[in-house]
Amino acid sequence: MPNKTIYIADDDLPLLQRAQELTGGNLSGAIVTALRRLVATEEAKTAGYDEITVKVGLGSSSVKRFLGVALGEWTGSSVDGDETYSLFRTAKGRFAVHHSRPELHTPTGSNAERSRKWSTGWRGWIGDWSPDQAWMRTPAQATFAVVDTVEELEPLLPAELYVLALQTIRDEPVVEDLDI
Repeated sequence: MPNKTIYIADDDLPLLQRAQELTGGNLSGAIVTALRRLVATEEAKTAGYDEITVKVGLGSSSVKRFLGVALGEWTGSSVDGDETYSLFRTAKGRFAVHHSRPELHTPTGSNAERSRKWSTGWRGWIGDWSPDQAWMRTPAQATFAVVDTVEELEPLLPAELYVLALQTIRDEPVVEDLDI
């Protein structure tokens, strides 16, 4: 196996030592892992993909990162509050759906009846304050799903975004690589 010499600046030695710790002391394994990720990321960017990061879970309990391209987004209101669906094609040709809902504040107890007045504007609330008001806070939530086919997207997306996805995917031009 050929030997290669790598020169590391003195300022970068702590980084080198930390990489060795994380990979069990195998520096060449750390370097090759980093180079593979760098090459895959740069090749995907050249092909038109971006590095996408999404928060998943309750609050921001985990973060997912992948290479993909945005195909569409839908934002709307439901009984549970506002929600957003984002659709991506991954660099490996799969489809990713990120569904998020912001933090909710909902009334509880006797305050629940007064909550219907919210839709009438601030005038509906004047003179109706009560010391037994209570509110429940639900943290932001997000889910993330990856599927292989367009048909698998239908139950994961609102109808409007699914129709847009079908059109976008069908109308996507085929790339012809020319050797000229």
